Amino acid sequence: MVSTNFMTQDIRNIAIIAHVDHGKTTLVDQMLRQSGTFRENQQVDERVMDSGDLEKEKGITISSKNTAVLWKDTKINIVDTPGHADFGGEVERILKMVNGVILLVDAAEGPLPQTKFVLRKSLALGYQPIVLINKIDRQDARPDAVLNMVFDLFVSLDASDEQLDFPVLYAAAIDGYAKTELEDENVDMAPLFNKIVDHIPPPEQITDAPFKMLVSSVDWNDYVGRIAIGRVEQGTIKTNQEIVLMDRKGNQKIKAKATKLYTFNGLNREPIEEAQAGDIFAMAGYDAVEIGDTLTHVSDPTPIEYFDIDQPTMAMYFRVNNSPFAGLEGDYVTSNQIKDRLNKEIRTNVSIQVEQTDNPDIFRIAGRGELQLAILIETMRREGYEFAVSRPEVLYREIDGQTHEPFEEVVVDVHADYSNKVIDNLQKRKGIMTSMVQEGDNHRVEFKVPSRGLIGFRGEMLTETRGTGIMHQQFDSYEPYAGDIPGRTRGALISLEKGDVTPYALEGLQDRGQFIVEPGDPVYTGQVVGINNRADDLVVNVVKKKNLTNHRATQTSDSVKISQAKKMSLEQCIEFIDTDELLEVTPKSLRIRKTYLDHNERKRAEKTKEFA
Repeated sequence: MVSTNFMTQDIRNIAIIAHVDHGKTTLVDQMLRQSGTFRENQQVDERVMDSGDLEKEKGITISSKNTAVLWKDTKINIVDTPGHADFGGEVERILKMVNGVILLVDAAEGPLPQTKFVLRKSLALGYQPIVLINKIDRQDARPDAVLNMVFDLFVSLDASDEQLDFPVLYAAAIDGYAKTELEDENVDMAPLFNKIVDHIPPPEQITDAPFKMLVSSVDWNDYVGRIAIGRVEQGTIKTNQEIVLMDRKGNQKIKAKATKLYTFNGLNREPIEEAQAGDIFAMAGYDAVEIGDTLTHVSDPTPIEYFDIDQPTMAMYFRVNNSPFAGLEGDYVTSNQIKDRLNKEIRTNVSIQVEQTDNPDIFRIAGRGELQLAILIETMRREGYEFAVSRPEVLYREIDGQTHEPFEEVVVDVHADYSNKVIDNLQKRKGIMTSMVQEGDNHRVEFKVPSRGLIGFRGEMLTETRGTGIMHQQFDSYEPYAGDIPGRTRGALISLEKGDVTPYALEGLQDRGQFIVEPGDPVYTGQVVGINNRADDLVVNVVKKKNLTNHRATQTSDSVKISQAKKMSLEQCIEFIDTDELLEVTPKSLRIRKTYLDHNERKRAEKTKEFA
């Protein structure tokens, strides 16, 4: 058993919060390196905290993670949090675990919608943030202007006088330095470490009260099972001590022993014999533990108050794949296997809700937004699951007898030449422009838009701006229903028969639209094979073969020229599918299909809808 003397040391618990891609994980990398966590010759990946494959590929943090560094005689527990608002549940649940936050802001982009989201949560808990203006080495950096914008943001969020008197540091995390004044030398991260120790209050260490801890995070280990992570609110806990697990409603769930205790040290969890008030630690021994539960001494079985996180705003239907290609590529295809996997997800992902519908093969999954649901789909797909999903739909609420729907705050940075197109598109989607600022050749346009109006917008915006537009969004509030929003402007090209796509068939159909399949791809009746140039759907035969004759063809007639197929990512497929379509997801393929594969059935369904 490894023992450590961390328990008697001075402790600081901090979370690093910021908008996506402003440099949180890079900053944590440097803090780990400069605190002596790694050996000098140790090979360490960049963005070492982004450990998941999807996190590394997308360059974003999806789930919050704990680490700890030792600076002089102070242990600093650090939580790296996601910056994307879709993963806001990850941020909300860990804020109760810390005593202060570092607000990271890009020196060029300034505070963006998700900066506002995470900061509002922190200020509500009474934290006094340290503001770190990062990427001051950028050519377009404007730290003074960004500092004014941050101050205005604090004011707009009703920060107290103490919170408005925030300390400011300037940094280039990628180069490994921070400083208190722009004129100071670029040396190392010492100014940041010192500011954390001086400004962030140490946790209350009530050691003479019965043990209590709020579970803020849950992990899994194949050897010891479920692991609860949180801060010890009061008292001490020792290995094999008997404690009680209480749920959020105060119901006593189970008595058990703390079989293993761990403290965080760099990227590792080290076994310890005892954890004391104020420290963040991990504990094994309870397979039934959930986020929001309280672990407490048997003499004081009362739960710690847990505030509910924001509710989901969007839902999708996951269903068993029933296409002609069902079961060919996936390892887990049955409703029970899909149900078990979804139930496993909600144990650690508090912002997702799973509901069984009347049909045992269909599940309703509610989450914060398209990206969060897309990450879940991609994760399941990589684990070998095969299923089909519907188009995302927003969750309405009845408020004072009136239907309300979720609205989002949208910021688009776009070149001045394309700004009119973006504004027109958002206004068609019932968006209301709240501000427009010129920054060099670019316009920063801010809108308030219904969430359902943003489904499919990102793809259209990238086309309109020739790939140069940058869009940020976050949930704002529930507002009265905004009325009908026009749907997809182009119909689908639908396969007439089952078979392999032929170059001969595609050549003759090229003027009908853009194809999303290539020669040789297997397709089935009712599968969407392309995007029609017109608004209505069109059934086409993409498996037609050239009739063989005894006439020898010239070489010119043999060479077939076909436009390149449009390859769509998972997110693009989710944005594209219409209400009468499904996305078939397998470990190897993504196929868009009609809900009713037979053409006559589709016609009957349309008529039923017309007369309903």
